[in-house]
Amino acid sequence: MKKPRKLFFGTAGVPHSAKGRGTKDGIIQIKTLGLDAMELEFVRRISLTEKSAKDVYKIAHPLNILLTVHAPYYINLASPDEKKIEASIERIYMTAKVASIAGSWSLCFHAGYYMDKDPIIVYEIIKKNIEKVIKRLQDESIEIWIRPETTGKLTQFGTIEEVLKLSTELEMVMPVIDFAHLHARFNGKYNSEDEFRSILMMIEKYLGKTGLRNMHIHVSGIEYNEKGEVRHLNLEESDLRYIELLKILKEFKVRGVLICESPNLEEDALLLKKTYRSL
Repeated sequence: MKKPRKLFFGTAGVPHSAKGRGTKDGIIQIKTLGLDAMELEFVRRISLTEKSAKDVYKIAHPLNILLTVHAPYYINLASPDEKKIEASIERIYMTAKVASIAGSWSLCFHAGYYMDKDPIIVYEIIKKNIEKVIKRLQDESIEIWIRPETTGKLTQFGTIEEVLKLSTELEMVMPVIDFAHLHARFNGKYNSEDEFRSILMMIEKYLGKTGLRNMHIHVSGIEYNEKGEVRHLNLEESDLRYIELLKILKEFKVRGVLICESPNLEEDALLLKKTYRSL
């Protein structure tokens, strides 16, 4: 699995300005806009077949558009219902299979919920079930990064320590660092140069320089309360200090992909890319 040679910038899904709502329309518009990445959003279902995934590859690869994918939200690898766990494993596996055919570099997912259980126990359950996904993928020689995401609500599994620990203990696993989620989860923390720097220092501590050269990042504005994330916002409507964040990403020479999840998608993605390049 190749490491990106720079920090790519893109949107979470098809840009609003695309002529159509299909994945291929989105990729073409990403190139037109001057962005260089797009995350395929399988929010409710896996929306590509193996055949259509091959068509996506044929468009994205020549344009040098880096693709990532977000697995469906209906995933809980710590569910007390074994059938829901099996369905969650299947969703991650099928997402990975289709995404790899499309040439996607990285797969993002929300791993599960604590449901009033001890976080240490939940960690071991989720780790065991991610191992099952990895085994299936390795058996079929499917190569794609499997990435649990830092989450924005206190009820969700996904602290930065949890996703980094999984990344050190499992093959094919690296984190998705969602800076808006971290900001919301801790009710306004992680919003200064020093705090952003502390996150990247933690990544380097767990994963070395490789972790900084292989990052899958989410950024958006965000509304939050004492329980964490409420909803995503456009950057200029929120208090996220994105310019300070970009300065620290440049300071640490981060490579990988930064996906914008703001409601206005390409507007904020372009704002982030242009600001980054101006620093």
